[in-house]
Amino acid sequence: MKHFINLFLFLLIAISLNSCNTTELVEQWKNPEIDNLSISKVLIVGLTPNIKTRRKFENQLKKELESRGIEAVISLDVFDPSFRIEKKSKEELKVIENILTTNYFDAVLLSKVKGVENRVIYSKNYISKESLDIKFKEDYYNHQEIIENPKYYEKYKIYNAETSLYCICPTKDRELIWKGSIDIIDPKSVDKTVDDYINLLMIALEEQNLLRKK
Repeated sequence: MKHFINLFLFLLIAISLNSCNTTELVEQWKNPEIDNLSISKVLIVGLTPNIKTRRKFENQLKKELESRGIEAVISLDVFDPSFRIEKKSKEELKVIENILTTNYFDAVLLSKVKGVENRVIYSKNYISKESLDIKFKEDYYNHQEIIENPKYYEKYKIYNAETSLYCICPTKDRELIWKGSIDIIDPKSVDKTVDDYINLLMIALEEQNLLRKK
């Protein structure tokens, strides 16, 4: 009987801890041509119309990357205010890519939130050639409505966030290294949601040998 009670308490604690987590990794894809990766300088971009939340997310992710020996720069320190609120053409984003290359950036970590009403399986998106051949400037260009429309997420109870890791490699056709889809479930606190999201993102990248552990 005592053994049963201990087992019950253990399961209860485990369920309780799991229920406190607001994020869940739904899907991920890694470039099969890459076993591991060594990044020296990365630009962090968080697409959201809320500048306060964007700064918190980018700064916290910057600290996590720097703790692993990577030089990280947030987009809010690189892009001027007009860049953050105005749509950019593909040509203008190409100029940004060239600037990043000139300043020795070798990667971009782009995160964006896509609202969903119900859970959706994105497996087709992850295996289709069109979704894997996309470049950083195209990804940013196609999702700029997130910046323009502050009400973009209001109708959603479950948020689906996608983070993509791009190589700034002028000599390579395929720039996408990794992409992961993470569900943010019924977020109540910005601080906790950012914490949970970044923790899960770090674990996923470490498991894929794309990020060294602390």
